[in-house]
Amino acid sequence: MSKKTVIYLALLILSALITFFLWPSDESRIKKLFREGAKAIEQEKIDDVMSKVSFNYTDEQGLTYLFIKKEMGNVFQQMSGIKIEYEIISITVKDATAAADLDIRVIASYGQDTGYVVGDAAKPAHTRFFLEKERTKWLVSKTNGV
Repeated sequence: MSKKTVIYLALLILSALITFFLWPSDESRIKKLFREGAKAIEQEKIDDVMSKVSFNYTDEQGLTYLFIKKEMGNVFQQMSGIKIEYEIISITVKDATAAADLDIRVIASYGQDTGYVVGDAAKPAHTRFFLEKERTKWLVSKTNGV
């Protein structure tokens, strides 16, 4: 083998190893989704919030992507100073689907009143999110417990 072939082969192997070790895991991508989603809600950026939700979203209450988008707009008009506290209890990934259990507290102001909207100081709301992998991106496709 020539020197060029050996160098190209070494670069190919090195780039594959770097990609393998630096490519984020599914679990870290899901954690990032929740971190960015909570930040988007606090900043009242509806398009950023909805970018974390699948267009195919449906749940047991009959909510869909479009209904959630409309209601989020109403919430942002009525409430201010939204603060989200959450703790990820578990994340289970299986192929192109995942489930994440979170304990959530949401504090917001409505007019002059400020208080807990979801959960409370003593007990957070336990919520389960179901996610689907669409290409390389995880999106929320269903929730239980909100």
